[in-house]
Amino acid sequence: MPATTDPHLQLMEGLVAARRILLTGPDAPDGDSLCACLALRQILRGRGLEADVAADVPWRYRWLPGAAGILANAQVTPGWSAVVVLDGDRHRLAKPVSEAFHQATMKGLVDHHATTRSDGYTHVWLQPTIESTCGMIARALEDWGASLDTELATLLYAGMVFDTGGFRYSNTTAHTHELAAALLRSGIRHDEIAARILAERRPEGIAAMGEILATAQRRFEGTVCVGRAPLGLQRRLGVIPGDLEGIADALVHQVGVTVSMLLIDRPDSTVKVSLRSRGTVDVSAVAQQLVPTGGGHAKAAGAKVAMSLAETEERLCELLAAVAPAIPGDPDV
Repeated sequence: MPATTDPHLQLMEGLVAARRILLTGPDAPDGDSLCACLALRQILRGRGLEADVAADVPWRYRWLPGAAGILANAQVTPGWSAVVVLDGDRHRLAKPVSEAFHQATMKGLVDHHATTRSDGYTHVWLQPTIESTCGMIARALEDWGASLDTELATLLYAGMVFDTGGFRYSNTTAHTHELAAALLRSGIRHDEIAARILAERRPEGIAAMGEILATAQRRFEGTVCVGRAPLGLQRRLGVIPGDLEGIADALVHQVGVTVSMLLIDRPDSTVKVSLRSRGTVDVSAVAQQLVPTGGGHAKAAGAKVAMSLAETEERLCELLAAVAPAIPGDPDV
């Protein structure tokens, strides 16, 4: 049994004792998940441990330090003594990674989402009050005896920037800014990091964003904005993973809009849902009602459902109707 009761120290004790370590996150990972995986890999390798990261990396994140060495999900085979899921949960792993997870002796979780369930793991480090999973790792560096260099600081800062929307979201705290300042003192290019994580787009992504915004519709007296990305649009414009990030935020940041939903058709006949809230509507609760594996933050959540685009939209509207009094004229904007 671990000798300490601190979850982050228990996690490190377990990893130090492991033979081969695989770090991963949900299928279709975001900036916080990928950066947290890469940061923890650097820390573990610095201790002489055999650690790798598994993910299918969208183009937007291929510039990150160490990203070139990430294993594609399809390359993962059984035989890992420890598998750690960062910024997500075991229910959203790609199939080959999920199989490796279930066969591993040590099953770890590092996450900050209040909707994440802690069952099914041997080591759980869950902190819903922290703004990002990268922020959790940054706060643990001293206890782990890890040193901060420019590459590690770049990864941690990038993950924090992503999950706070450039420090614009309500999960940003005074401690977040203090931690960001400490990372800045390491000499990172904070302006380049923010631009590449949040703003940079391929021409195909710009075209897709324009069409989705132009065809978006408002519901609930104009307070809910719905954007749709059908497969036909994606194929016609040459959209690839990473091109549609940030569009849900653009949909919600309109005068009079308090909730947005971006519905993305996927080739496997599912729909990826991204929800945003600027008011009192808890979209993580809505995502969980939509499907048990849905969730996230109160003001930024998501899910994947086995329904059509139209069916998904109508089901979401049914769920939002249950909290309709909190939508029109929502004062918390």
